[in-house]
Amino acid sequence: MTINQIIKNFQENNPKADATMIELAYDFAVKAHADQKRKSGEPYIQHCLHTAFVLVQIKADMATIIAGLLHDIPEDTEYTLADIGKNFGKEVAVLVEGITKLSKIKYRGIERYRESLRKMFLAMAQDLRVILIKFADRLHNLRTLEALPLEKRQRIARETLEIYAPIAGLLGIWQLKLQMEDICFKHLYPADYKKLAYKYEVEKKLEHNQYIQKVKNILGARLREAKIPFQITSRFKNLYSIYLKLQKKDRKFDEIYDVFALRIIVPDIADCYKTLGIIHALWRPNQGRFKDYIAVPKPNGYKAMHSTVYGPGGNPTEFQIRTKEMDDGAKYGIASHWFYKMNDSRGSSSKKQPSWVKEILHIQKESKDTSDFIKQIQFDVFNDRIFVFTPKGDVFDLPEGSTPIDFAYYIHSDVGNQAVSALVNDKITPLSQELRNGDLVEIIMEKKRKGPNRDWLKFVKTSTAKNKIKQNLKNSVLDNIRRFIPNIR
Repeated sequence: MTINQIIKNFQENNPKADATMIELAYDFAVKAHADQKRKSGEPYIQHCLHTAFVLVQIKADMATIIAGLLHDIPEDTEYTLADIGKNFGKEVAVLVEGITKLSKIKYRGIERYRESLRKMFLAMAQDLRVILIKFADRLHNLRTLEALPLEKRQRIARETLEIYAPIAGLLGIWQLKLQMEDICFKHLYPADYKKLAYKYEVEKKLEHNQYIQKVKNILGARLREAKIPFQITSRFKNLYSIYLKLQKKDRKFDEIYDVFALRIIVPDIADCYKTLGIIHALWRPNQGRFKDYIAVPKPNGYKAMHSTVYGPGGNPTEFQIRTKEMDDGAKYGIASHWFYKMNDSRGSSSKKQPSWVKEILHIQKESKDTSDFIKQIQFDVFNDRIFVFTPKGDVFDLPEGSTPIDFAYYIHSDVGNQAVSALVNDKITPLSQELRNGDLVEIIMEKKRKGPNRDWLKFVKTSTAKNKIKQNLKNSVLDNIRRFIPNIR
């Protein structure tokens, strides 16, 4: 890897940008790391270059790329954060400081590790770019795992599968998530990996490629007739996701049909819907396999339309329809927000974080201890999310398994405290009923109601609802005591 490759790719993404600071950062890193070597024997600067290159590939902004080049300097060299700030500015120094703090996370048993995770989540909530750099750093470390002892290789791989890859998925950075998963799969389950890789690469890909080409030819002709500019690509599932499907559903490899999807890139949203109509006119759609993530994006910002049809020969075939900006968002996730901000002269793009990121700091404040924090994070963050609607058409995302009470407290404490029942899809529903994706929810309130029911704690799922119920119950008890003992505080 060379600095010229990084600069070339950066300038391809940002034609108007001046890459001088990236080159200066490289020179600084070369000087700082001087004669240092990695366990593999390669010069240490190669790790810095590979980290920065991954960041360029996900279209990170310049400050993030520079921080990627410099991320190990405070910990591994004689140079300090103050030196970085003096030479490259406060923004870069803050990012490097965030990485330096995260680098202190070492596995020292499960309890200490949980505490370390807490730090990681907090870093993510404060500036997501710190996590982007950590992902890039981790991916290159995974690519060079062979240089480490077996036990350490497996620990790093397991930690990545359990923590880093899910977070990458939540942030929508699928390009990194999938790569991390397959490398970890190879090191944790080498026999299964080898067996599946052979079946996948040798036995199936040729067959699938022939079928994909046939579909491309048919659809391409219709899109040209409709005068819709298009690009059709194919995406194969990563090996680890196929492995999980085989494990969960107890299937044989030949019974897994959705190992690939066709991706159609068109100029704008109107063309997305026109393309969907053409596909459905060509082949019969599977009604249960249609998702419109353009109308209702995923919590991490993902937008596209997914539709599975019975293609030529009746073969189930998945299509993903999106614009170029949606495609970049799908590949690069939250990093694409910075890319479009840099390249939008109006500055209209936003650094807005997904709603669940903001929840992390709240959970941190409310949790009694680290074990409780991790437990709540696993439910509130790592669980699948659902979308529910208010009667006014507002969309809220909640963890899967949430109830109307969780929804009520998500809106406001008073809505939760005064809830007596709920209308879900215009039907009276118990407050304990689990909500489903797409539900229309209205909370029926009683203004005279002074607080929650203690029994709600038996079925609410989110930490927000649990904590607000407990706090209100505690206040109610204190109020009753004060009636009899006025001077108590």
